[in-house]
Amino acid sequence: MRTLCASTLIGEFFVIGFAGLVAMQTSELSAATVWTVSGIAMVLCLLLCGVLTRPGGVQLGWALQIALVASGFVVPAMFFLGACFAGLWWASVHFGRKVDEAKARFAAAAAATGEAEPAG
Repeated sequence: MRTLCASTLIGEFFVIGFAGLVAMQTSELSAATVWTVSGIAMVLCLLLCGVLTRPGGVQLGWALQIALVASGFVVPAMFFLGACFAGLWWASVHFGRKVDEAKARFAAAAAATGEAEPAG
C-alpha cells in the first residue's frame, strides 16, 4: 500500500505546485498567501509519504484529498484534478491493501512449506 499511496502523493506534490502558479496569476490572493498554503500542502504530501503505515496516516491522506478538491474554489480546474486524485487515493489504499494481504499470504505459505522467499 505504501508504494501506491506514496506515488499518488508525489503526483499531488507536483499538481499542487502547478496549481499554485495558476492561482498566483488568476486569483486575488497575494503571492505570499498562495505559496504559504501551497507550500504547506506540498510539504504535507512529502511528510505523508513517510507516515503512511502509521496510525492515522491514511486518514491524513483523505484530509489532503478533501483540501485538494476544495482548492477548486481558487483554481476551478482543481475540482476535476482533486476528484481524480481522490479516486487515485482510494484505488491506492484499496488495491494496496489487497497486495499487502496477498504478500502476507504468500510469505505465510512459503514459511509453512520451508521455501525461501524470492528477492524483491
